[in-house]
Amino acid sequence: MKKILTILAILACNAVYAQNIFKAIIRDDDTKKNLPGATAIITALNKGATADTSGAIIINNIPDGKIEITFSFVGYISQDKTINFPLKNSDPLEIDLEPLAGELAEVAIQTTRTNQNLSDIPTRVEALPQEEMDEKGTMRPGDIKMLLGETTGIQVQQTSAVSNDANFRIEGLDSRYTQLLQDGMPLYQGFSGELSLLQVSPLDLKQVEFIKGSASTLYGGGAIAGLINLISKTPLDKPELTFLVDGNSAKGADADVFYSQKWANIGTTIFGSYNYNGAYAPGGTTFTAIPKTDRFTLNPKVFFYLGDKDSGWVGLNGTYENRLGGDIQVVDGHPDDLHQYFEQNKTYRFSTQLSFTHKIDTASQINFKNTVGYFNRSLTEPGYSFNGKQTSSYSEVNYVYHNKIFNWVVGSDLQTDNLNVPGSMSYLSYNINTIGVFVQNTYKATRWFSLETGLRLDYNTPAPINKTNGVFVLPRVNGLFKIDEHLTSRIGGGLGYKMPTIFNDQTEEQGYKGIEPVNVSNLKAEQSYGLNGDINYRNTIGDGVINVNQLFFVTKVNQPLLLENNIYANAPGNLTTSGAETNLKFL
Repeated sequence: MKKILTILAILACNAVYAQNIFKAIIRDDDTKKNLPGATAIITALNKGATADTSGAIIINNIPDGKIEITFSFVGYISQDKTINFPLKNSDPLEIDLEPLAGELAEVAIQTTRTNQNLSDIPTRVEALPQEEMDEKGTMRPGDIKMLLGETTGIQVQQTSAVSNDANFRIEGLDSRYTQLLQDGMPLYQGFSGELSLLQVSPLDLKQVEFIKGSASTLYGGGAIAGLINLISKTPLDKPELTFLVDGNSAKGADADVFYSQKWANIGTTIFGSYNYNGAYAPGGTTFTAIPKTDRFTLNPKVFFYLGDKDSGWVGLNGTYENRLGGDIQVVDGHPDDLHQYFEQNKTYRFSTQLSFTHKIDTASQINFKNTVGYFNRSLTEPGYSFNGKQTSSYSEVNYVYHNKIFNWVVGSDLQTDNLNVPGSMSYLSYNINTIGVFVQNTYKATRWFSLETGLRLDYNTPAPINKTNGVFVLPRVNGLFKIDEHLTSRIGGGLGYKMPTIFNDQTEEQGYKGIEPVNVSNLKAEQSYGLNGDINYRNTIGDGVINVNQLFFVTKVNQPLLLENNIYANAPGNLTTSGAETNLKFL
């Protein structure tokens, strides 16, 4: 009897010894942030566990031998690992899951100044992350026309068939109702707007953020239809050196280089490019389909990290471009009495940028940003030329406070815009200064509902002769409804305005010929209101993710500014655009 009990005790001890404990920490492969809610499944044993708030997983009672464990999380690529038990040590295994490309992985948004996750923002923001920047940069390294042209709801419109100048429309409205920002600063506007898409390379970008619908409350006049914010790359712990050399059958060639590195208290990114295109006239045509282009760009930045509380960066941007199109014989340097037409754009752009952040404590910080820009453009045609020099600046200071329920942003900005046109067309020169104050709040009322409200007050000089006398009050409201883990909806709207200037697609198309000056004292600023809403569904299907988004929008612009017989005037009535947009992705 004693022998039988001894044998049973030994078998019991062996059985207990064979039951192992598995521990792991599941993280994002890019950011190394923990992933609460991630799962680990052992299909053969019908066992599993869900990660806690620190990303930790524990599975008990695992027998000896080789065991396959599947790790997964919504928006990430699942990972299978075969682990041999018993383990050599009891330390938690680190599992890094790779985010899926597209909008479904965790994306931090900068445009609303709150740096919140995309899924938690009541304002409808779309984002193209690093993976798509790399893809578009490989396909078209010289500009971002393709990047924007393949985005739902955004149309890239050519404004000159000879020079290939282009601008973009959102929700069907004219390009003058949109804003193009870089790192939250308006580097591209006014006289330089029609060439901006052609002078930005995707290789220098980390992310692109879109707001479709009224966004004037965020960044002032001009964002009636929406805005696009280009987010630049920043140095990471791992150095990066990327060369991109490209050629195509349309006589184009590009050579780009990007370098970044981060040390203890300082870092840098350096982007440089040379973009060339020979005059291209396919099929024996006599006019260029693609103009002859030479462009040089240099964009260095220095980042500084002054302890745990202070950080920032300073940057320079310089671009020179010579763009010549028209009769192929003229472009090739052989004009005669019959072949004389050409259109040439020579541009030089130089700007400085500064951004600084001081963290007061874990819940609040002060941010300051500034840019000063200079743009010189010469547009020449046979017997005609238009020259202009635009200087502009933007300065902003804001205070951010956040906790689990509220997120506040309070700030002020100053924007200057000066165009100097020499010679006989000097009457087109202008100077506009705008000072604004703004406040915005995000309130997480419940687990399923968040409300974002904002209010901006702008004062413009010179002021248009209307009831507002140059003062514009711009409220906005947006709500986020998280119906369940797969279905969300946003609805909101706001007011906007646009100060009268000479710049729109029509004046660009005619090369500013014969344009009468804009007399602000006799014109009214365009004012608008817009509403939009969407329904978004996303779920996993096998190893993939499906995302369906349905958007509805309507925007009305009162007394729009129109150009008739080369004279600007406010048209009676209003301009209304409305529609729906469906976006389906399977990743």
